[in-house]
Amino acid sequence: MEVFERLQALLAQHQVRHRLIEHAAAGRSVEVAAIRGTEVSQGAKALVCRVKISSNVRKNVLAVFPADQQADLDAIARAAGGKKASLASQDLARELTGCEIGAIPPFSFNPDLHLLVDPTLRLRHDEIVFNAGRLDASILLNTEDYFRLAAPDVAPLIKA
Repeated sequence: MEVFERLQALLAQHQVRHRLIEHAAAGRSVEVAAIRGTEVSQGAKALVCRVKISSNVRKNVLAVFPADQQADLDAIARAAGGKKASLASQDLARELTGCEIGAIPPFSFNPDLHLLVDPTLRLRHDEIVFNAGRLDASILLNTEDYFRLAAPDVAPLIKA
């Protein structure tokens, strides 16, 4: 099942109110927010990272934070219990998420991809919006419903 369908099924199974927004595909958070009619800060940006835990151990992390902020790779490494973090390659990100970069939702359906969310995502808006596994579809969802369904680990991940 594709990520778009998995998300729809998850929301339906838990009877979570949400709004599907179909739109033209756009690359940058600012452009997508304008198309969606939402604030950039409502966007939940998801980055796939590789965290070095030890000399021969790596951990895959899906780092989620407000789209108007910048990720802090050192903070992501610390939150994951590691020493150093880097962005995953496009191929690894696709393999772990089933999505192209830019379409990755803030949910992990892969047990090898650890979900970490910055706490500011919860504090700024009653609703968040995110790509729904496709570049041309987004979901607007109550922020608390997101945290309840995704059950992420929460830690600071953005630059101060």
